[in-house]
Amino acid sequence: MKNLDDVISEIEGRLDEKDEVRELTIKSSRTIARLSGSAIQAMHRGHDVGTALQETREEILKLRSLLKDHPDLYHTGTVENAMQEAGEAFLVHAILEQDPLPSPKELGLTDTAYLLGLGDVVGELRRFALEHLRRGDVKQASGYLEKMERILDSLMRFDYPTALVALKRKQDVARSLIEKTRGEVAVASRSQELADKLDAVREKL
Repeated sequence: MKNLDDVISEIEGRLDEKDEVRELTIKSSRTIARLSGSAIQAMHRGHDVGTALQETREEILKLRSLLKDHPDLYHTGTVENAMQEAGEAFLVHAILEQDPLPSPKELGLTDTAYLLGLGDVVGELRRFALEHLRRGDVKQASGYLEKMERILDSLMRFDYPTALVALKRKQDVARSLIEKTRGEVAVASRSQELADKLDAVREKL
């Protein structure tokens, strides 16, 4: 029992360190989520998001470095959610710029965070599709619908237990959004065809 205080002090020191890292982790995760969300909103407004994405990338690297000796903290909900949002922002940007999609390794994300972020991309692409429909640009909207369908096809390849990767809900939501978008694009397309036929008739009169 002579060394009890020494052992307890060592444990206390390690837990104090982990608690400090945990607090920093929460703060960094919130920063990543905020930057990612702001970048996505800016993309919808047509703004340049290069700086925001670079800041996000730097914050991810900082967080990964912070968790180097505390890998158990990486799999907390706060970190995973932030990484998921970051993945969504980077993937949406790559799609809009028609760039190759960055890999999980390139973004510093886990495979799980990457796939969950990819699932959320479907919702953002729907927003772009609807915006083009409002402008009467059915062709562009159809292009976004095709991208949504390709993403769902890719996500459906992953039929693993929820404990390994919780994709079932993302798959279901993506499927629902695609069905809605497909219907809206079809209606807009028929309306466009009708308008074109009426214009053709008028030109002949």
